[in-house]
Amino acid sequence: MSETPSIHDWIGGTEAIGRWLNSFYDAVERDELLAPVFGGVVTREHREHVTAWWAEVMGGPATYTEVLGGYEHMLAKHRGLEITPEQRLRFVTLLSEAADTVGLPDDPEARSALMGYAEWGSRLAVENSAADSSPAEHAPVPRWGWGEAPPYQP
Repeated sequence: MSETPSIHDWIGGTEAIGRWLNSFYDAVERDELLAPVFGGVVTREHREHVTAWWAEVMGGPATYTEVLGGYEHMLAKHRGLEITPEQRLRFVTLLSEAADTVGLPDDPEARSALMGYAEWGSRLAVENSAADSSPAEHAPVPRWGWGEAPPYQP
């Protein structure tokens, strides 16, 4: 058996993550619960930045850290948004639906890893966006792994 690939590589790399997140943000713009969080329009810049974040988290290039400011930049973008539990759940649901729409690999291991991070990260976003939050000021961008179920490789 060869070395276990990164999630980034397994799902198709940064290009596939970009297609996925563009589909997701197209759905967000049509969603009455989430669209207001983004002022009704999710900019190209925002889409590119979040693509870089997810690519890095999933084991791809460290572009978000090296070019965009890393964890501190992401934290700053969420402060004061006061994301609700309902918005968080819709966010995760639309991410899952968009993965199907663009045809990301649907093996249980890949989807578990992606949605595991979506759950973890979105719950942190709710906490960090609260008016009374006091999140860690400095941390590395997380590097997500396969968890308990690495991808099946014959």
